[in-house]
Amino acid sequence: MSSGPILVFDSGVGGLSVVKALRDHLPGAALVYTCDNAMLPYGLREDEWLVGRILRVCEAAVTASHCVTLVVACNTASTLALDALRERLTIPVVGTVPAIKPGAALSLSGHFGLLATRATVSRPYTLGLIEAFAADCHVTRVAADALVREAERWLAGEPPDLEVIRQALAPLWADPALDTVVLGCTHFPLLRDFLVASAPRTIQWIDSSDAIARRTAQVAIGVAPHQGPGESLVTAIDPRMNAGLARFGFAPPHLLALD
Repeated sequence: MSSGPILVFDSGVGGLSVVKALRDHLPGAALVYTCDNAMLPYGLREDEWLVGRILRVCEAAVTASHCVTLVVACNTASTLALDALRERLTIPVVGTVPAIKPGAALSLSGHFGLLATRATVSRPYTLGLIEAFAADCHVTRVAADALVREAERWLAGEPPDLEVIRQALAPLWADPALDTVVLGCTHFPLLRDFLVASAPRTIQWIDSSDAIARRTAQVAIGVAPHQGPGESLVTAIDPRMNAGLARFGFAPPHLLALD
């Protein structure tokens, strides 16, 4: 059986929050990181166009990396294109969905927040998760697309704009009973320390990274061993990404060739 790395895909650097969990669960596994930074942010683009784009980039990255498993570390891409990717690819594909079920289970008051991109908070898939797993809860859905850019800035070595963060979180604090926030975009855990500092009270912050890593560990077969910095692939070369990728164990990126 041939071996290969696990490929982690996101629109930008948000998938790096999942990389940390993958390394905790699969410390010896080789990882390749791919992002479609030329088309960032995904949350503001049309669904039909995005599906085609996600298929195109992921297929090219799978071919280039010779990976044995694809982790779609992006809520927008997963809710749109996961089924299509599984139909087109012959390797296991692990997706990302907002942690609605854990949010409902952990909230003591029955009121929790979903902080995500505009596309994720309004998508029927997300509403279906809420109906299935949190029908007896009050879920405050907050679109916070501005935080995607702040996470990208932070990983590039620039300080995030704290006022932008405060304004993005403000709708969550109207009800003092809200005690839990689900981070429904993989970019957002990168800003966790800033989110905690901006909150007016202590709450629980939940994301999907650990669940993604556990599922990947279950389905990944023939994973090559980790040897030195991981490869990274991008759709637009941006030297500002180099330091952030290096912080997560990846070499400076190569440009991904798209047909």
